[in-house]
Amino acid sequence: MGPAELIALLLERGRTVATAESCTGGLLGKLLTDIPGSSGAYLGGVISYTCPAKERLLGVDHETLEALGPVSKPVARQMAEGARRAVQADFGLATTGLAGPDGDGSGKPVGLVYVALAGERWTLCDELCLTGGRKEIREQACAHALQMLWDSLTNE
Repeated sequence: MGPAELIALLLERGRTVATAESCTGGLLGKLLTDIPGSSGAYLGGVISYTCPAKERLLGVDHETLEALGPVSKPVARQMAEGARRAVQADFGLATTGLAGPDGDGSGKPVGLVYVALAGERWTLCDELCLTGGRKEIREQACAHALQMLWDSLTNE
């Protein structure tokens, strides 16, 4: 399954998605918008690379960011929910993590990524321990996010 198949399935089902990206820096949105006709299913995205952007643009809770940092399961979940809410999409898809080459001083390892998918009444979040360089980690995170949405759609 690639982005083209995912967009086709979203269009076939009349479903929409929005993205909230941190460590992937817009790559997820790019992969989706590379597909002609994707605007019928992909409504938009937010690249929230900093904590203030996560708070202001996606409604991520300040206390959660302070307590757990931006690379955490609760933050990923709130990012996905915020993206979904911001553009009124059926699904919100979020990525946050450490793509490297250096860590963020928190002691969390490079390659730690959280991918979250929010629907109307539920939110899923996967913790990934990815390997490779920055480019590979970002690509793997996006592939996981797309697969997560595919799996959700095919299991509806």
